[in-house]
Amino acid sequence: MTMTKKDVVDAIQKELGFPGNHCFDIMENLLEIIKRTMESGESVLIRGFGKFYINEKRERKGRNPATGDVMMLSPRRVVRFKCSQKLRDRLNGEAKI
Repeated sequence: MTMTKKDVVDAIQKELGFPGNHCFDIMENLLEIIKRTMESGESVLIRGFGKFYINEKRERKGRNPATGDVMMLSPRRVVRFKCSQKLRDRLNGEAKI
């Protein structure tokens, strides 16, 4: 099951005991800071969790899967995420206590 933004806000509220609207504001502000930082071309590193960064894709040939027509895909920026070694170890049950 996918955890939604509302689920995260509810978890923050339960964990910290803050009012719901305060938790929602914290979540919105955090996401806005991450978006602004990445829009400026900088990476976002959260130690122990991972790194969000921008990958520049060049123009390339592509194919329309419905028609099979060859087309040129324009250059674009995509968000990438690389998890930290601590998170990887935790996900694989190898976390050191």
